[in-house]
Amino acid sequence: MPPYNCQNGSKGAFGTDYVEETMHTKHTRYMGHDKHKHNYSAPETEETELTNNEAEEMQEEAEECETNHKAETCKKLLQEAKEKIADLEDKNLRMMAEFDNYRRRTNKEKLELIETAGERIFTDMLPLLDDMERAMKAMEKSDDVESLKEGMQLIYQKFLSFLEKNEVKQIETEDKEFSTDEHEAVTTFAAGEDKKGKIIDCTQKGYKLGDKVIRFAKVVVGE
Repeated sequence: MPPYNCQNGSKGAFGTDYVEETMHTKHTRYMGHDKHKHNYSAPETEETELTNNEAEEMQEEAEECETNHKAETCKKLLQEAKEKIADLEDKNLRMMAEFDNYRRRTNKEKLELIETAGERIFTDMLPLLDDMERAMKAMEKSDDVESLKEGMQLIYQKFLSFLEKNEVKQIETEDKEFSTDEHEAVTTFAAGEDKKGKIIDCTQKGYKLGDKVIRFAKVVVGE
């Protein structure tokens, strides 16, 4: 194969056209090889980008689902709270109505008790009045003083039982220390150191209804 003569510019068997064509072919092949290499690596980048997009979409969907779940949970809790509030309001109204009925009933019972208390007491006193009337008739017809005394003593004991039945009791005074809660000092008397501050005599008996003093005992106090 005769060499290419660069000096005379002859083409020979492998002239300038051949060389140019050959170089163009090699260049085309080289570029094609690079293009092939580039096209070969491109799907990996595209697949990676696609995977990242899918991951982002999945994350967004997960966040949206979580938000929706929280919203549903909040709605459920809110509904439960509303139901509890409604139930408590209903119970409160019922309790208020029951208390109002109880207050009206107790006020009515108190009023009835006040109105009938005197009636019961006077009804219990009527037998005592009957005994007193019989005793007076007996004194007009009989001269037996001892029998009359016994009759009066029985009426007196009966009256004390009546007072005790109604929770009325005498205030004790004999040999008791003077107390302003139960006693009223009408005077004082010098009776020695051993009697100082003690009740010497009772001029009028006192009485208590339950724990309440309805009449103070009038007493003489030693000094």
